Amino acid sequence: MKVLIIGEGPAVEELKQRLGDQHEFWTEDAMGDKTAWDVLFDLSFEEQTEAFEVYRKMAGKTVFVHALTTSFAELYAEMGGDCDSKLIGFNGLPTFIDRSDWEVKAWDESQKADLEEVCDALGVKARWVKDRVGMIVPRTLFMIINEACYTLQEGTANIADIDLAMKLGTNYPYGPFEWADRIGIQYVYETLEAMYQDTHEPRYKICPLLKTHYLRNQPFHA
Repeated sequence: MKVLIIGEGPAVEELKQRLGDQHEFWTEDAMGDKTAWDVLFDLSFEEQTEAFEVYRKMAGKTVFVHALTTSFAELYAEMGGDCDSKLIGFNGLPTFIDRSDWEVKAWDESQKADLEEVCDALGVKARWVKDRVGMIVPRTLFMIINEACYTLQEGTANIADIDLAMKLGTNYPYGPFEWADRIGIQYVYETLEAMYQDTHEPRYKICPLLKTHYLRNQPFHA
């Protein structure tokens, strides 16, 4: 397949690694024929949701958009419901792409069978989730990171001990602070904030320590 990738940073390289050498990758600034690609991945969609106005008119094309803090219902209400392309939302953050299965959501539920065929061709198992901010795995992980920040803020344990306890106790590949740094504190914070605004549930209220690191753009493992 010819895959067009819009975005930058580590997520782009992770996506290329996940999809493998059997595909031809184009970037936005070196894409050749603007209509010759088979699948488009927009990893920066949440920074420019107005791109939906372009994607909706790409009849028959398959478009994956990073839509973790954005629900399709919100886009529908804001921009209307006509969409001629096969639009699929996924989590395009670092550490979530290079996995055997992806959490995905469809703009048009009737297109699921066609979208699953595309995922199969890409070597990805589609796990369909509801059109909710935060999806499932990020929602759970970011809550864990937030709780770890409360533990650190209270002085119960230090960063290294909390990271180690997480890996030993859950067999996760990273501790909460290491994982937050790999994902990007900006994305952890902004997703939690979107979840809180969406639900107003206290469990998503952001720890002041996490907010401080976000405002200072300061990783935990500085």
